[in-house]
Amino acid sequence: MKQQVISHSETIQSQDKIDSKDILRILEKNTSSRGGLISILEEIQSKYGFLPEASLRIVGEKTGRSLVDIYGVATFYKYFSLRPKGKHLVCACLGTACHVRGAPRVVAELEQQLGIKAGQTTDNKEFTLETVNCLGACALGPIVVIDGHYFSKVRKSKVKQLLDKAREGFDKLEIGKDERIFPIDANCPHCNHSFKDETFAIDGYPSLKINAAVDGKQGWVRLSSLYGSYNVSTEFEIPEETVIKFICPHCNAQIHSTSDCSECGAPMIPMLVDGGGIVRICSRRGCKNHILDLV
Repeated sequence: MKQQVISHSETIQSQDKIDSKDILRILEKNTSSRGGLISILEEIQSKYGFLPEASLRIVGEKTGRSLVDIYGVATFYKYFSLRPKGKHLVCACLGTACHVRGAPRVVAELEQQLGIKAGQTTDNKEFTLETVNCLGACALGPIVVIDGHYFSKVRKSKVKQLLDKAREGFDKLEIGKDERIFPIDANCPHCNHSFKDETFAIDGYPSLKINAAVDGKQGWVRLSSLYGSYNVSTEFEIPEETVIKFICPHCNAQIHSTSDCSECGAPMIPMLVDGGGIVRICSRRGCKNHILDLV
């Protein structure tokens, strides 16, 4: 059965359903931070899944910024959305390399299966479908990204299977047998130096080495470079539920959070993804929440 898309009136109605106290708390937390407006918008979107119009008006009133300036920032960065997005975000590449390998047919099948067009959200808010010009993995096209998980060399015949997996939950899949898992090279958001450590492998790939500080102790933490893997190795024992401070081993700057974990409330630590994007991991030991934002 073909699904309807969210109408403009429904979008406006959903935008009014915010708690002004939440927005004021976000403003109080971020106004004096180095991230400024971007940090404020990031946290609002993290909470609501998009940037409600009412929230932007509050930001404008309290910061003295015009709505034109705020909307300018919100529309400049692809990460931000002014409309509600579905539970699952499907992003298909239509760049030249993917296009010549059949990406338009893949997008057409996604539209057919979901009953929507690119840029729309299903009426049950389960899926949002978007297209981009490049995802930085041209040799593996056509590329489709669902909830931050990369799928390479996607064919029309695989589309229904991918959507079914999204509904079931990707965490149920085994990393070692899952071809969709995509290795990333994460860099320090301060000095842009790569965290990749060729000398220490996890999941068969070079790990990501970052320094960690806990209760006066400091040592290295090596994370799997496979997005979706929770495997980690530490220099010293870190108890479950401990919130860790992450420090760049190259510039020695602490990597500060711009948003809180939606699962446990701990700071989410941002790292730049080589080729474009930001990956955020929860700083609480044992929490598996992580997000990959494409830009």
